[in-house]
Amino acid sequence: MTGTQHIQAIVFDFDGLILDTETAWYEAFAEIYRERGAHLPIELWAQIVGTQDDRPFDPCDYLAECTGQPAPRQETWELGRQKHIVLMQGKTTRPGVLDYLAAAKELGLKIGLASSSDREWVLSHLEQHNLLHHFEVIRTRDDVRKTKPDPELYLQALEALGVEPSRAIAFEDSPNGVQAAKRAGMYGVIVPNELTGRFTFGEHDLRLNSMADMPLAQVIHRLTSFDSL
Repeated sequence: MTGTQHIQAIVFDFDGLILDTETAWYEAFAEIYRERGAHLPIELWAQIVGTQDDRPFDPCDYLAECTGQPAPRQETWELGRQKHIVLMQGKTTRPGVLDYLAAAKELGLKIGLASSSDREWVLSHLEQHNLLHHFEVIRTRDDVRKTKPDPELYLQALEALGVEPSRAIAFEDSPNGVQAAKRAGMYGVIVPNELTGRFTFGEHDLRLNSMADMPLAQVIHRLTSFDSL
């Protein structure tokens, strides 16, 4: 059995992988901290990237702790959102994303998306960048009880695609994301962005600096060739 026959689906994360929204979120909040004479450590921010549940770090609480001044959650996040919009102006999909989507179709693979963000956020960005039509199945935080690193998002996406986890590859940019994929029993390929490239990753099967560095068919061959040894 060849690699392309063994693999039946690929499932993408969204934030930070398809479109690098993650770096802009950190930069937005780091700017808020600087404006108030404080510093936002990247290792603390790393704890909340790729997940929406049971966050061990709250940037508003930590800001209040650092400054001794209140940082109301709604107001602070709204300020961060405004800064994020400015930072995202002109941003396009990450290198190689469109090539992978095209290659997956040529190889006859099913294509899904599993994101810890809410559905409105994901769909609006996919539509804005004319990507929505590529995905047969989309699962977001609205569909599950727990987001990544829990595997539920990936398991739901694979069930809808009709593909066993062992025959699917997840593409992720964050430690929480790839942990979810591996817990689901999938191959996990990490493609860190400017921000998450500075994080420490756990178990994964392959690391790429960019999808433009290696064609999808070669990624599949690299992953599945180990199974035949």
